[in-house]
Amino acid sequence: MNPISMLLVIVVAFFAGMEGILDEFQFHQPLIACTLIGIVTGHPTEGIILGGTLQMMALGWANIGAAVAPDAALASVASAIIMVKGLGGADMETAINTAIALAVPLSVAGLFLTMLCRTIAIPMVHFMDAEAEKANFRGVEMWQLLAIGLQGIRIAIPAAMLCMIPAEAVTAMLQAMPDWLAGGMAVGGGMVAAVGYAMVINMMATPEVWPFFALGFVVACIPSITLIGLGVIGVALALIYLGLKDLAKQGGGASGGSGDPLGDILNDY
Repeated sequence: MNPISMLLVIVVAFFAGMEGILDEFQFHQPLIACTLIGIVTGHPTEGIILGGTLQMMALGWANIGAAVAPDAALASVASAIIMVKGLGGADMETAINTAIALAVPLSVAGLFLTMLCRTIAIPMVHFMDAEAEKANFRGVEMWQLLAIGLQGIRIAIPAAMLCMIPAEAVTAMLQAMPDWLAGGMAVGGGMVAAVGYAMVINMMATPEVWPFFALGFVVACIPSITLIGLGVIGVALALIYLGLKDLAKQGGGASGGSGDPLGDILNDY
């Protein structure tokens, strides 16, 4: 990896770390972070494949109450760097499967770095309170930017360390893996999408959603429909559902319905 690519990877990692807290431009999402790293390193196709696969798993990651989800930023950036390093001498499938297998342990390790940064940020809040009492809004902003910058540094530093690892070492590690281990990683990588969808369905499972879930499986079995066609059908169904819901609130709500047309129909049975 040349110095320019290494610098761009660190910049992407820095923004991904900040976006893990800000959630404005979604740089920390696997599909975006892996794609950007693939572009700056000259492997856009592999980056999209890795990001798309990991995104299926990250769909079910969410912060609920005091429970903090695995760190998608570190998992995305670190696994993409490992994949790029391994593409030098190993085949694409092996490099991607290895990166996918390492993504989950890396995401859990990222939780420790997140807790460390948030612990360091605690006194910064008190400094911000002191500046607010002085009506020094610029001082409040500076401390806020510094705290957010810590979140970027927590991803940028591991990314820089991974970039310094020789590509030959990663390639040698991949080539030294026995067939049974490589096969197991391939199976595990194929299960990532299923696990991600299962986590999402577990959170969204309601009587109103199940008809769309079943309809999606039926429509997906039609071979002549492409992914773009399925996406258009999904958007159309969502718009129809929202329209019926608004209509039920405006006109049909007088009969004592819940405002959810599908829910009312299912409850009647």
